[in-house]
Amino acid sequence: MKDRSLVQIALYAAIFAVLGLLPRFDLPLAGGVPITAQSMGAMLAGVMLGAWRGALSIVLLLFVVALGAPLLAGGRGGLGVFFSPSVGFIFGWIAAAFVAGLIMQALRRAPVFPAALVASVVGGILVLYAFGIVGMSAMGSLSLLDAAKACLVFIPGDTIKAVLVALVAQTVARGMPEALLSRNA
Repeated sequence: MKDRSLVQIALYAAIFAVLGLLPRFDLPLAGGVPITAQSMGAMLAGVMLGAWRGALSIVLLLFVVALGAPLLAGGRGGLGVFFSPSVGFIFGWIAAAFVAGLIMQALRRAPVFPAALVASVVGGILVLYAFGIVGMSAMGSLSLLDAAKACLVFIPGDTIKAVLVALVAQTVARGMPEALLSRNA
């Protein structure tokens, strides 16, 4: 069972890395933080793997990024990314995956789609933004209020990502329920 968990953690770290290949969008309003698909990776890892495995998949990815692999959106990698205005979001991915996984586990008796949607919104938006706002404020020379206002631009896209994650979870639960580890833990 441990071997299978390691493979799944590595698989979701790889999925997260692939999401970094999608183009990023830099917005001057966002304090230097780009719009990327990688927040969806944190949601997906938590919803599919559960709290601990989901968080560990992000930790694995960030370790490889710290070693210099350009796996973050826009080909970013190395220690420098941990000193950018994105740092709160980068570390927030770990907490986002963990919380999304906890919520999925807590709602294991609820229908998959609404459980995954709630887990993605709470973990992948609310928790992630809490970390992101602090990081933007600290590294982007913004007040907490200005950083929070800057994050408003991310809400529509992240809401769409949460719905997509819920659809993926529901589809997987119908076709291969044992792959939805957050419900089987």
